[in-house]
Amino acid sequence: MGRATDRRRVLRIDLDAADGRAAVRRPDTLSVEEPLEIRVGPAGPDRRKPLAVTMRTPGDDLDLAIGFLLTEGLIRSTDDVLTAQLCSGAETPNTYNVVDVVLAPGVPEPTTDPSRNFYTTSSCGVCGKASIDAVRTRSLFPVVQDPLAVPATLLAELPDRLRAAQRAFDRTGGLHAAGLFTPAGELVALREDVGRHNAVDKVIGWAVRERHLPLTGHLLLVSGRASFELTQKAWMAGLPLLAAVSAPSTLAVELAEEAGMTLVGFLRGRTMNVYAGPQRITVEQPT
Repeated sequence: MGRATDRRRVLRIDLDAADGRAAVRRPDTLSVEEPLEIRVGPAGPDRRKPLAVTMRTPGDDLDLAIGFLLTEGLIRSTDDVLTAQLCSGAETPNTYNVVDVVLAPGVPEPTTDPSRNFYTTSSCGVCGKASIDAVRTRSLFPVVQDPLAVPATLLAELPDRLRAAQRAFDRTGGLHAAGLFTPAGELVALREDVGRHNAVDKVIGWAVRERHLPLTGHLLLVSGRASFELTQKAWMAGLPLLAAVSAPSTLAVELAEEAGMTLVGFLRGRTMNVYAGPQRITVEQPT
């Protein structure tokens, strides 16, 4: 099975080394990036058709596949999936970089038109879509009336809690994280991946399998920026609040406003910018 990290020997250069050894060879830990092919179709003897290939960090691959299908609007709940399993690929030795998803009876098979194929890199979750119409998907879960309220003081503590739970990041420094939190600040689920959209899909896929959708009254924190695709994925899961330690994009803000979500960016230390839905962030005024 694939590993989340791997070791490589590197030439370490430190021009300010105290012992005068400016260049030394030593092992370094890297984040693993491998392709994952997602095959989807109805039950039966015929092979399921390839739907997507994403570059990801191995681990939680079933959650990744199910989360991807949910956030793309291809399934609505765990009941739409009959089985999902890791399958052998063509590699030698086998790396199990294929997930085979069998849809439940009556669930429409996804269109595999080459003009709307899904090829995603670790940095982009919508790169393979051929048009603006193909990019937008609408959530089944209205979040505009979600009564979630989070104190700004609590929100400010969450990046440290997320960082403390990132085990693979400690060894590589090269993984994004997505963390699902309760309004009380309890970390419910955390996933890491070289792709920030993959980390989010892994969290949402876990929620689908555990029958936690919609994620009413929860918030999602991501370790990078708040892009359009992450905002869309959060909306598809019924999340009323998305927070990021870095910047949002204009389209992410517009989508959050359209959905009635709260979008927070630059969540660092005791400062943050609330770009949409400020009513869910409570601020105690100093006395």
